[in-house]
Amino acid sequence: MAEHQRAIEDAADQDAADLRISFEFFPPKSPDMEDQLWSTVEALAPWQPDFVSVTYGAGGTTREPTLSTVKRLISDTPMPTASHLTCVGATRDEVRRVVEEFRAVGVRHFVALRGDPQDGVGAAYQPHPDGFINAADLVGGLREMGDFEVSVSAYPEKHPESPDEAVDLDMLKRKVDAGATRALTQFFFDNDVYARYLDRVLAAGITIPIVPGIMPIQNLTQLKRFASMCGASVPASIDRRFEGTDGNAQERAAVAADIAAEQIADLAKRGIRDFHIYTMNRAPLTIATLSRLGLDGKSRTLSGAAA
Repeated sequence: MAEHQRAIEDAADQDAADLRISFEFFPPKSPDMEDQLWSTVEALAPWQPDFVSVTYGAGGTTREPTLSTVKRLISDTPMPTASHLTCVGATRDEVRRVVEEFRAVGVRHFVALRGDPQDGVGAAYQPHPDGFINAADLVGGLREMGDFEVSVSAYPEKHPESPDEAVDLDMLKRKVDAGATRALTQFFFDNDVYARYLDRVLAAGITIPIVPGIMPIQNLTQLKRFASMCGASVPASIDRRFEGTDGNAQERAAVAADIAAEQIADLAKRGIRDFHIYTMNRAPLTIATLSRLGLDGKSRTLSGAAA
């Protein structure tokens, strides 16, 4: 572990300004999961995220729990809160009604996503005949409904349904042209992949922030299965880092925190200041990652060895 901490320290930008972080949560599906979520929120609040976001199931499958979670975050915490919004399986009027519900509880920031096909990942996507065609169309609709901040998704390794990188990049540009103000990336583990993606983004004339999505590895087997569905790659080096840790949860957690902290530190060295962390509604690994970077939970300034 000491070797990897030195790597984190070496990669950290000695002249770094404040890093800006955001967290993603998902709505709970049971009382136990609800308790876990709010324990996580309480534990992560001291890191003063720029915002937090709450996911929203395609076709509105989590509308009520998402709305309830967002409402409580806005009323009970100081954290700016965004709601995800999808348009799969919904008419334009249905989406507008949802937007008004969320606006009524204080939402002013949406993460606009098309959503997975109704028949599941891998099935052919069919837009609702009376609905928004895709995420770019949804962004435009949100802009017509109000002066919202609108974040969208971006894919350093391209969306699994995109035939090639050019088509994928064109969709991002269409979302930006429709009014998106920020893009949050799918998780990735190779920072060179992200750097090459930024080069293509800039060459296409896209200038909004492309915020890297960071996924601390809670469970490597589950992560690899999820990555295979969403088009993200898991380098063989990740497997090697976890070798010999089976049966030792504490050691596996330490390896996972090292990997995420090293990734953030290297991106910070390359000039990246914004990071969106997929918490999976669990605080310990996110806290361990940020602590390795010298973030003390009371400010977002790098301190200690990384300062």
